[in-house]
Amino acid sequence: MKNMRVIFIYAALLIVWGCKKDTYPGGTISPYIALYDIRGLYKGNDVVLTTDNMDGSNSIAVMVVSDHSGNNLPPSLLVVQDSRRLSLLRGISIPLGAEAADYVPGDSLIIHVEGKVLKKVDGILELTGIKKEDITKVSSGNTIPIKQVSTNLFLANPDAYESTLAIIVKGTFDPLPAAKDVLSGDKVLNDGFGDITLHTEATALFAEDLMPVNANFYGIFFNINESPQFRVRKAADVEVLSTTIEIAPVLITGFISDVKGGDGNYEYIQLMATKDIDFAATPYAVVVTNNANASTPTGYPAKGWATGGMRTFKFNLFSGNAAKGTFFYVGGDGKMINGAASTSMNTSNWIRAFNYVTNDGDGFGTKTSGLLANSGNAFGMAVFKDTVVTVNSRPVDVMFISAGGSLYTEGPPAKGYRIANTDFYDVINPITKKEQPFYRAGSNTLNLTYNTADLGYFIMLGGTYNATLGKWTRVRTQTNVLLSKTSAITEIEGSGSTTLK
Repeated sequence: MKNMRVIFIYAALLIVWGCKKDTYPGGTISPYIALYDIRGLYKGNDVVLTTDNMDGSNSIAVMVVSDHSGNNLPPSLLVVQDSRRLSLLRGISIPLGAEAADYVPGDSLIIHVEGKVLKKVDGILELTGIKKEDITKVSSGNTIPIKQVSTNLFLANPDAYESTLAIIVKGTFDPLPAAKDVLSGDKVLNDGFGDITLHTEATALFAEDLMPVNANFYGIFFNINESPQFRVRKAADVEVLSTTIEIAPVLITGFISDVKGGDGNYEYIQLMATKDIDFAATPYAVVVTNNANASTPTGYPAKGWATGGMRTFKFNLFSGNAAKGTFFYVGGDGKMINGAASTSMNTSNWIRAFNYVTNDGDGFGTKTSGLLANSGNAFGMAVFKDTVVTVNSRPVDVMFISAGGSLYTEGPPAKGYRIANTDFYDVINPITKKEQPFYRAGSNTLNLTYNTADLGYFIMLGGTYNATLGKWTRVRTQTNVLLSKTSAITEIEGSGSTTLK
């Protein structure tokens, strides 16, 4: 019993020590407090910083991210950041007057903050009362880690990202800029996750630069008077990616890979046309790939989507019509919403349907009772603007489920399944600019997930596609719709499904 009391006392001491920031028996309190902790002190009212409320610390050790050379940041603000607490990046703005411009990105600073005041000014959390003599420059020219931040994250939690340097990837403007439109003013910037205001001062040195069609934007988040905005610092912070708009004529919007009961001849893929299509005049193809370990030929797909056998299976779309913004279907000619004895989908727009249990694919693919995998290694589906699909064919849309199996090798020669520029994948890495034309190459690692088997889940890929911008302005998300045998077509074409803008 005595030993148990000792254990309890020791455990209690560990709890007490663990609640103290940077303190432990025999240790020394760090003089530096993390910006994460500084920002946490603000509860809606001004806060005077003391060694007591900073747990014995009196300074911050930070990196400068503001750059006033482009005349686009609030002119008096020195913006700094650190990631001292749990590697969580946080920033703060410091009103320093004209002397804010004396510091440049990559300057490492130690700033004495004891006695200074934390307050909100025009909606921005600022560390006020700091003078130049409170600042010691430790070094210059340091590399700044830049975090990719999607707009929805900042909009959901401005405090976590305010006054930090970030990159918004593949940003486009809505509406699409005209030939002579310039950056000056407030523009709606979309990255596929949401919209944010890109603010450019009329006096910025790059205010008259033309608005790009597609670009990466490096800049700083601010929440000015509760109005979220993003400001690039200089012209070089706008990194143009492309001046070409690629509009996908067909989108993958959902599928059912595991109906209730036997799957054979009942699996199907739901697609949407982004323009009026006469498939007799402009034929397409849908190819699916199954990468189970037993699927032959084994190994990396030497012919990509055209590998054939048990690895890839093709449907040629060569007749029928699909109107812009409407759904159509490809799959087994059972044409039931959830397998045998379920709601008929005969009245839906089936562009291509045949019994794949008894028939081989159109051009390649061995007949199978399981067209789309239910679990395990990856399966995928791709749409091609031609019925001729070769090792070099690039799809117009593509989607993968799971990540296992022999999918990609950089070789030489490289082997894999080619992808398209979509909300999930990029043929060229938008940050490194390296080519990555295959699934699992570079940053192309996103995928959907499998569901519990034999329940009848329809995988709804709800998003918003802008057919003018050639972009998903709201990326596709996986919604698992559990169907019954009596489910109506509205359950897979209604609320939550893909929309066209």
